Amino acid sequence: MSPARDLQEAVLALMIPRPAGVWPAVLASLQASAMLAQEPVPAQPPTDGALAHVGYVAHAYYEAPGGAGLLPAALSEARIASLHAELAAGEGYDLEAMKAHAVHVLHALDPALVVSGPGLGYGVRRAAQGIADHIELASASEDASYNVRTHARYIAGAARSVTARSDRMVLLAQRVQSENSPSSAAALAAQLLAEAQALLAGSDADRDGLIGWAPPEGGLRQIQQHITLLERGEASTQGGVRP
Repeated sequence: MSPARDLQEAVLALMIPRPAGVWPAVLASLQASAMLAQEPVPAQPPTDGALAHVGYVAHAYYEAPGGAGLLPAALSEARIASLHAELAAGEGYDLEAMKAHAVHVLHALDPALVVSGPGLGYGVRRAAQGIADHIELASASEDASYNVRTHARYIAGAARSVTARSDRMVLLAQRVQSENSPSSAAALAAQLLAEAQALLAGSDADRDGLIGWAPPEGGLRQIQQHITLLERGEASTQGGVRP
């Protein structure tokens, strides 16, 4: 089994409700898989073409941990950030514990800010920016179909939203770090958790009962939905692209 597959299965384990005492073992499993996923992969020069750029987003990118796609990398990092935001929000008024989890959130969002931690060392910010860049290159390619151009707009919009939300989360986590008041830190941790949940699922900012792709609503789930629709559309007309 590949390191990227090991990591994917470890991240999925985070979505299962567990008693509080089980979390250390889950975290240890995730951290071990993250270390494996960071094993170097041979550098490969990017190739041109709309579907090549779609593939970098969805399936495999030579710079991403374990050679995974930019979207899987973003999802893995976002789930790690969300887990530690949840743990921070659940610490009551334990100021030092909240600060420790805020550091882990920062590492998963942007390892340039915190070098070591439980994340992959790539960061949600970098992955989301890469998604936006490559899907826009796909749309601008001469061979891009109407289907690619249509969904690329939605994917890029949601990726920009994820980047902006990551920036807000960084500020919140840094404020938790600098707080001296446990009650103030707890309030910030609650905000951080809400942003982390929206990072994955998006948010109904205009309260119309729907979560769209455009900022500030779009999240990683919306990117995933439109990547799936894009690839299904391409498969139905060209073949060779995973449905």
